[in-house]
Amino acid sequence: MGKYEELAKKIVKEVGGKENVISLTNCITRLRFKLKEESKANTEVLKNMDGVVTVMQAGGQYQVVIGNHVPDVRKDVDAILGVLEPVADGGPKGNLFDQFVDILSGIFQPILAPLSAAGMLKGVNAILAFALGAKFSAGSTYAVINAMGDGLFLFLPMFIGYTAMKKFGGSPFLGMMIASSLIYTGFLDGSITTKFAEAGGLNFFGIPFSVPAAGYGSTAMPIIAATAFCAFLEKQLRKIIPDVVKLFLVPFFTALIGIPLAFLIIGPIMNVVSDGLGSGLLAVQDFNPILFGAIIGFSWQILVMFGMHWALIPFVIIAISQGNPTSLLTGSGTVSFAQTGAVLAVMLKTKNVKLKELSVPAFLSGLFGVTEPAIYGVTLPKKKPFWASCIVGGILGAISMSLGIKAYTMGGLGIFHYTSVITPDGDMTYAIYSMVLDIVAITASFALTWVLGFDDDAPTIRLSKEDAKKAATGQNKQLSKEEIFSPIIGDVLPLSEARDGAFAEGTLGKGAVIQPQSEEVVAPFNGTVMTLFPTKHAIGLISENGTELLIHIGIDTVQLEGKYFETFVSQGAVVNKGDVLVKFDKKAIEESGYSTQIPIIITNTIDYADVLLTSKKTIRTDETLLTAVVSK
Repeated sequence: MGKYEELAKKIVKEVGGKENVISLTNCITRLRFKLKEESKANTEVLKNMDGVVTVMQAGGQYQVVIGNHVPDVRKDVDAILGVLEPVADGGPKGNLFDQFVDILSGIFQPILAPLSAAGMLKGVNAILAFALGAKFSAGSTYAVINAMGDGLFLFLPMFIGYTAMKKFGGSPFLGMMIASSLIYTGFLDGSITTKFAEAGGLNFFGIPFSVPAAGYGSTAMPIIAATAFCAFLEKQLRKIIPDVVKLFLVPFFTALIGIPLAFLIIGPIMNVVSDGLGSGLLAVQDFNPILFGAIIGFSWQILVMFGMHWALIPFVIIAISQGNPTSLLTGSGTVSFAQTGAVLAVMLKTKNVKLKELSVPAFLSGLFGVTEPAIYGVTLPKKKPFWASCIVGGILGAISMSLGIKAYTMGGLGIFHYTSVITPDGDMTYAIYSMVLDIVAITASFALTWVLGFDDDAPTIRLSKEDAKKAATGQNKQLSKEEIFSPIIGDVLPLSEARDGAFAEGTLGKGAVIQPQSEEVVAPFNGTVMTLFPTKHAIGLISENGTELLIHIGIDTVQLEGKYFETFVSQGAVVNKGDVLVKFDKKAIEESGYSTQIPIIITNTIDYADVLLTSKKTIRTDETLLTAVVSK
């Protein structure tokens, strides 16, 4: 297990436990769960969990947004889940479009990173050919790098055979076996077709069939359909073939039946379907390419948020794998930079320390095309910056299409996407256009966000290093201790009696528990509201002297989603001792099955020599509950 073990355990617990997980994949920033019952997942708990940015439910997936370090978190989650048996999708499927998006996402997402890497290699080769001339292009170094980039696209059905068979609940390596038959060398180079042309063409036990001139290499739809059928066939065979011979007879009959059908029926039909869908998208694009670019540019971030961009990506992959440059995603090229410009404006304009600190990594991630931290952490919560980036993305998407920019390889994200628009002969015109447009995107989005403004949180109080040192040494107002009054009337209990392990074990810091007799929580000192949970059940404060306090009303009451709670302050508000913070309905909470214990924790306990609990058994709001002793 790695350093995210605790986070991984909490995530698995809150998605309903291992038994509720069908499958798990991840993209650049998200854990993408397939759950048996999404209703068993505690979405609000996950959203408010440290280490989790937010939760999205779309395309039949339960997506936990983590950030750029998601691969490391995924490893620890996998260690907890263990081996998940390949099963068919048993969870709620949603509408037909959700099912379609979910299938495409599950098939292509695992291979998107190597596809992008292959595209970048081809881009690098094009740059070298441009810089070093014809002698390099004719050399073996060029040939080797070209093979590195082209190899994956040529044998694309092998990769899809694995991921698609796994997605459909079949045996992944059997999917690779099916794919290897479709891209057998004799069919790829046309030698088999040529050999039997004079004898009337290809046939299987007298049933004629044909293979595309370039074979099924670099295709996607035929192997997807073939594996869908074979996965179904495999499951039926497992039901009727005796266990003693199931190991080898199931794959034998699956291949014997499925592969000929792939050549005779599935492959030809899916080639027609694939060509039709591709032609349809191109027709929309050709009808008005500038309008098409504007729509894609404006809506791309929204599509990504809900995973619906997967409806376009497979057709881009297919076009590029067949050697055809495409402009299907040209309109989305500048979007991540528009988002980045909006974040930069928020970062420089906000007076809220926490938001400013959150904006820095979001800005850096955006430059590399990873915009989820920016979207969920900064621009979307502030609304206007998000729409500003969409407007700029739409305008520049239209301009990109008018310039005729096309992708020749998959390329990378953000600043790495320039390699995808370099032509095979090394022409960098489109790359230069893209760089200029990206600079404009950052500048325009920054300016628009700055002009439109946003609802900024009140500035948070953050002690300077010098003030913190004074507080820790008792020099700040000659303090040797900080007295924290009770925020509510009730019975005092030691923290160890909290009905929550994290509180009882002191994991979050030292403190106390109050069994409330009243229903009104007040400020226990003069200070500032650092955190106010959306569910209203918890509030974080910082005193004028730097003591950080968490007041958690009830145990597991986050699941009430704000019901029975009423707040009287906002995040960032300055409060005086005795100001009403939150009111709650004690009886209703208890009747809902939740404890009304109120843990009160000094979360920066480490800054103090000790935290002392009052000896009183019952306490009022004008009496001292905790005393934080400052180190001498």
